[in-house]
Amino acid sequence: MGDGFVFIEIVIFAMIAAFLVYRLRSVLGRRTGEERQRPNPFTPAPGAGKPDNVVTLPERNRTRPDVAPGAEPVAADEPLSLAASIDQIRAADPNFDEKHFLEGAKAAFGMIVDAFARGDTATLRPLLADDVYDGFARVIRDRQAAGEQHETRIEQVREAEVVEAKLDAGRTALVTVRLVSDQVNVVRDRDGTIVDGDPKALVENTDVWTFARNLRSRDPNWALVEVRPVQ
Repeated sequence: MGDGFVFIEIVIFAMIAAFLVYRLRSVLGRRTGEERQRPNPFTPAPGAGKPDNVVTLPERNRTRPDVAPGAEPVAADEPLSLAASIDQIRAADPNFDEKHFLEGAKAAFGMIVDAFARGDTATLRPLLADDVYDGFARVIRDRQAAGEQHETRIEQVREAEVVEAKLDAGRTALVTVRLVSDQVNVVRDRDGTIVDGDPKALVENTDVWTFARNLRSRDPNWALVEVRPVQ
């Protein structure tokens, strides 16, 4: 009799546990691997594949860590040319392609400018290096304290070119891009009155941004590490 009673208790507890598991799944859901993630602006579109003009450069042919295969040796204090620097990055990451990078830089530029104008720090956080994010967040807080509303609309990015490139310590790629865009910029006060800008006027802006990525990381995303003032 005692054994039978214990068995019945076990069955009841098992049924209760199964019911709780079912309820938790219905409330929390289950990951299917198809959840929507923030798009990475530096990742080529699906199906694009590896660019035809990207060639894997064998490390064994390299004579020095700072000289790309086939390039002429340079003096230790002589800076590399832009082309040689890009070759360095491509040697460390054969998937790096300048054209795809520039498309990603333009997309990131649009996302960052838009998020900064709206004060969307959640969008900015994964796209910016820590010190750059801190600077952006500080300006956003100051605007909010002053009751200012910023509106920025990028009509087009007319020019985007790599102007500098560097491979730091053999692992961190730094690529500087010059971006020329047509924008509409408006600042309103607490009452919505325009205090700066014209919603109907296009203004040409030139920005010089530096992006960085650890090429040994599995994360394909680049982060904005410097916003350089244009002279």
